[in-house]
Amino acid sequence: MSLTDAKIRNTKPKERPYKVSDGGGLHLLIKPNGSRLWRLKYRITGKEKLLSIGEYPAVSLKAARSARDLAKEQLASGDDPSELKREARQKTAAFENETFIAVADEYIAKLTREGRAPVTLTKLNWLLDMAKDTFGEQQVSEIKAPTILKLLRRVEDRGTYETARRLRSNIGAVFRYAVATARAETDPTYALQGALIRPVVQSHAAITDKKALGGLDLPPILGPLISRLCSSSVCHYSAA
Repeated sequence: MSLTDAKIRNTKPKERPYKVSDGGGLHLLIKPNGSRLWRLKYRITGKEKLLSIGEYPAVSLKAARSARDLAKEQLASGDDPSELKREARQKTAAFENETFIAVADEYIAKLTREGRAPVTLTKLNWLLDMAKDTFGEQQVSEIKAPTILKLLRRVEDRGTYETARRLRSNIGAVFRYAVATARAETDPTYALQGALIRPVVQSHAAITDKKALGGLDLPPILGPLISRLCSSSVCHYSAA
């Protein structure tokens, strides 16, 4: 007799696990701790097997029946539902292991084990978080230079040109780690060399006037040091 939600809710745990059937090999396994687990019993190549579908009520009665019907179609095509589920799970795990977030976290963990300074790691995490927020869920092998450049342009638009350059460098380090671990073939940041705005370095003229240097409000302890660094014919400083 087919199950209903009311019948499922009224099932009570016993000292030993027991089954309540819905038909077509689909049943609920009621465990002593009260959990209700969907299972599908089927046969393939003369062997009886069980397919785990999930726990009720997270997997509803309707969803469990849909999973049963799909498994029947797979069996009709000569496929083993359990093997197909295992392969799909492996693909999902592999995909998650090859996202930019996964590779970046591995790279940071490597630097941590190497004993990099906490301040360096904090700055690196801050920079890479910008990349994670933008394309972190994508596989590293699918991220191209234009995607990275779009992020760097947004950083440049804030006037933080040096931050953009450092971000490009650190993203490149993650990609090179991905290449080394066989999760990417190239580092797309290489194509961005010369694409970013180069910060203008402003130089300041040296103080050569004796009176100007002598008038600086410097601690007396710096007097002897400045005297050694400056030529007597160029500058002069006397502590007050």
